[in-house]
Parts: sequence; C-alpha cells; structure tokens
Amino acid sequence: MVVRRISLLGATGSIGLSTLDVVRRHPERFTVHALTANTRADEMAVLCREFRPQVAVMACPEAAKTLAALLANVPDIQVLGGEESLCEVASAPEADTVMAAIVGAAGLSPTLAAVRAGKRVLLANKEALVMSGKLFMDAVAASGAELLPIDSEHNAIFQCMPADKVRDPEGAGITRILLTASGGPFREFSADQLRLVTPAQACAHPNWSMGQKISVDSATLMNKGLELIEACWLFNTTPRNVEVHVHPESIIHSMVEYADGSVLAQMGSPDMRTPIANGLAWPERIDAGVAPLDLFAIGRFHFERPDLVRFPCLRLAAEAFEAGGTAPAVLNAANEVAVAAFLAGDLCFADIPVIIERTLAAIAVEPANSFDIIFARDAEARIRAREQIGLLTV
Repeated sequence: MVVRRISLLGATGSIGLSTLDVVRRHPERFTVHALTANTRADEMAVLCREFRPQVAVMACPEAAKTLAALLANVPDIQVLGGEESLCEVASAPEADTVMAAIVGAAGLSPTLAAVRAGKRVLLANKEALVMSGKLFMDAVAASGAELLPIDSEHNAIFQCMPADKVRDPEGAGITRILLTASGGPFREFSADQLRLVTPAQACAHPNWSMGQKISVDSATLMNKGLELIEACWLFNTTPRNVEVHVHPESIIHSMVEYADGSVLAQMGSPDMRTPIANGLAWPERIDAGVAPLDLFAIGRFHFERPDLVRFPCLRLAAEAFEAGGTAPAVLNAANEVAVAAFLAGDLCFADIPVIIERTLAAIAVEPANSFDIIFARDAEARIRAREQIGLLTV
C-alpha cells in the first residue's frame, strides 16, 4: 500500500476539515506534511496538535506569529507566514499529494506551484482554472502533474468517464455533460424577494455545509457558472456541450450522456467526504465516513431548467468563457468583490450580477498570454467593481 504524504492548502475551511476527517480514518494510508490557513490561528493550532505536520503556514504573517506562540510547546512543527511560504509547501518534495482548497483567486499561485512541481493535485479551488484556464492546463501537461477534480460535480463527471478519455470526451463517445445544481435556497423567490435577501439567509444552504463565499455563489448560481467554466477546461469541451440541470435534492451530482443514449450518473449523499476520498485514494475506493444512500427515503428526483432572468450569473459566466482571454478572470474578481460587499451589508443580493456585468463591460478583453496579465486584470477588475458598488449605493 502506498502511503500518501499530503500538503493541505486551506485546512480550516469546510473542504480542509472534511479532508482531515478522511485522513483521520486512514492513518495507515495518509500522513500530513503541511497544513495551511489564512487567519484562523486558534483553529489551526488545534489541527496541528492532532495531525503534527512538519510545516504549518498562515497566509497572514501576523496570524503566523500568533500560531507560533500557540505551538511554542509543540516540537518539530515549523511555522511560516505569507504567500511565498504557501507556494513553498505546495511544491515541497516531502509531499506527493496537494489538496488545493484555498477559496478564490488567492488559491491560484500555490495551486500552480503544486502543478509545476508535478504533484497529484486534488483541485477544490475552481477559481484557479476559471482565471487561467489554458495556461493552467498547459502547466499540468508540461509537468506531468496528476489533476483530480474534487468539486462534487466535476468529481461525479470524472467518475462517469473512462479514465483514459477525461480530456477526450468525443473519443469516449460522450455527447453531453449534464451538470447538476441544487438551485440554492432562493430558486422559488421572485425578483422582488431577491432584493430583500440577507447574508444569513444566503449562507444557509439547504443541502450542503459550505463556507460563506461559496454559499452565496450557490444562491446566485455563480457557483454553477464557475463550475461550467471549470468543466470546460477539465474535460476539454465547450458550454454548448454542457447543460445545467437544477436538481434540488442534490443526490445526483452530475451525469454524462453517451452517443448510444446511455446516461451515467454518480449519486450519493451531499457530503464532500465522498469526492475527497475518491481523489485521495484514486483509483482505489476507501471508507469516507458517509452514510449509505437511502433511495426509499428520498423517494423522487426533480429536475428543472435554471432561470437565467432571475439568476443571470450563470449566463454571465458562459459569456465570459466564450469571450475568452482575460474575461473569466475579470468575472471571478468582480464576483469576489461583490459577494464580499453583500456579506458586509454594503450591497443588495440582487445587485451582485449587476456589479459583475458592469465590471465586465468596463474592461476590454485581451489575450491571457501570461499569469502576469491575468493577475493585472484581476487587480483592475477589483478596483472597477468597488467603483461600481460605490456608484450603485450612492
């Protein structure tokens, strides 16, 4: 049995904690080389005491100082701080597997470092592919890194495809990818009701336990838009071959349609430990601690088309992918700024897509020929989005 040595980027988030739960269940299979987090030093200290990584990194340098003090009596754990240290542990030779679970654009650089180092990269940070698509996939090909999708939908698609045809769906006889979405907590809300949504309501997802940002993205359907872009890059296809199905039960995580009329679906309880365990142990299967699926209790599945009038973020994401170049990076940056403003009480929920659309209109699309260009447009988009929020709330 191969013992995998893991660097976990984003240890204190929901994906990070679920990953550590799977690791905890299989001490004979997995060891932890490094844990990273952003600012939650107290939570990180608890994890470090249990899993005893060789290195612990806080993206925030001040939080690193706090963590070092908390671990002063714990031997053999090196505490580092800053983005450069994140990239160092992501590419460190002591680890062969990297769980990329940092939320948002902040995850691109360390995830890319892991790819360039040829690791098995468990991709839970969809923004890395959204922002840098072709450049990112080119880096995977050049380094020989093993890229395994962890988002429940993309992992479901991966499980429904022949392993040697993941980048060649046409060659596998695949005609469509059917990407499922829960629809979020507001799928039956009117346009007027959407204007009254509070951050607390948006963060209360009906099926999944997730962080605040991804919960809001799920409620606006931007999460599905980002996943649409990610699916196109992961499986070498286009939005024309990806159809989004709103499936409120969140039991069918996605489907793949074949030329002979077959449709393969991956089902399971809405628990991220399933795709995480799939990625950690692939191609083997291991216990993830997830309860068996009770189809009798569920009874029925429902499907409906997404409403792109009330939830235009999905449309904006598809348009950004088709525009190509730097457009997806601008889309992502504007969304991150708009969601942060909504969570802070500075923006109406229904105005999140308004800010994104206005930001996209304000920045010309250019070829995404380098990561420097992508980061520059990301920074510009954040400035433009904040300007638009100021104009909208005056």
